Amino acid sequence: MSNLIVCFGEVLLRLTAPHKELLLQRPELAVHVGGAEANVAVSLSLLGHDTAVISAVPNNAVGQACLGALRQHGVDTSRIKRCTGEMGLYFLTQGALHRPSEVLYQRRHSVFASLSASEYDWDALLKGARWLHLSGITPAVSAEGSTSALAAITAAERLGVQISLDCNYRSRVWDQRAHEAPQIMKALAVRADVLFADIRDLALMLETPLPQLTDGGKSLRNAAFSAFPRLQWLAALQRQSDQVDSQELSGVLHTAQQEFRARSYRMNAIVDRIGAGDAFAAGILHGYLRGQNPQSSLDFGVAAACLKHSIPGDFNLVTEDDVQQLLTGTLIDVKR
Repeated sequence: MSNLIVCFGEVLLRLTAPHKELLLQRPELAVHVGGAEANVAVSLSLLGHDTAVISAVPNNAVGQACLGALRQHGVDTSRIKRCTGEMGLYFLTQGALHRPSEVLYQRRHSVFASLSASEYDWDALLKGARWLHLSGITPAVSAEGSTSALAAITAAERLGVQISLDCNYRSRVWDQRAHEAPQIMKALAVRADVLFADIRDLALMLETPLPQLTDGGKSLRNAAFSAFPRLQWLAALQRQSDQVDSQELSGVLHTAQQEFRARSYRMNAIVDRIGAGDAFAAGILHGYLRGQNPQSSLDFGVAAACLKHSIPGDFNLVTEDDVQQLLTGTLIDVKR
């Protein structure tokens, strides 16, 4: 059986103000390739899995550079369309002390957001795939993105491909279509085997106001397993912040019967937190695909997310050995 993991979503260019300065405080920007699904594909590739990305990029030097960045880390780019149009961008101003980070998107008219849903031949694109991963960002980008995401996940279900969904609710991306989000996200989640969603995501999809929660979210999680009959694992990264660059990271994973919790990692002098949720998702999927139990998979996912905070850019450039060394407490010493 094929072990190919296919990730569907927009590949982006990230432009970051250097040295935690404000955007264009000096005329300089650091450039990284990213995007939620591409981040997961790169992480899983570096963890030893066969991965491919389904997306669309401009048929120019910028798009070619993005494809090269994915191929550099072992990701198959043959399912990515080359189109005439614009590259999706986002600008990042990294926070410091009590000033939060801020993201500014320029992706509404990108080639990915504009591509007609009819351009995707899902039977061909999912050929040989064992797993499909996508996020709630794709339907948020555009109405065509919503149609494409639903078509992808419906085809995967029909073809017997297992599915993971990271809710990844982004209010600035949904923008004026925010009222559509609960129904669309629920239609995607109902087909998922593994769901990455915190209490806010669940409340959105199940249309339950958060102030009514009096049990820490237990009733909401139970409702999710009832509403989403295929669901095997429900996982979420948990973060407590003193300041932007001083935080504590943990995670939780639920099955229909049990709750699992990971240890907490204290993180000071954070380098870059963008992509940590994608690193967590990749770590969880790595455990699931390797047949590990929920606790081991959760521990691995949280450790992978912790390491991402030490790496600039969207991609989590760590190997399985790196994560295992953190789990066993042997990572801090200099490798000689």
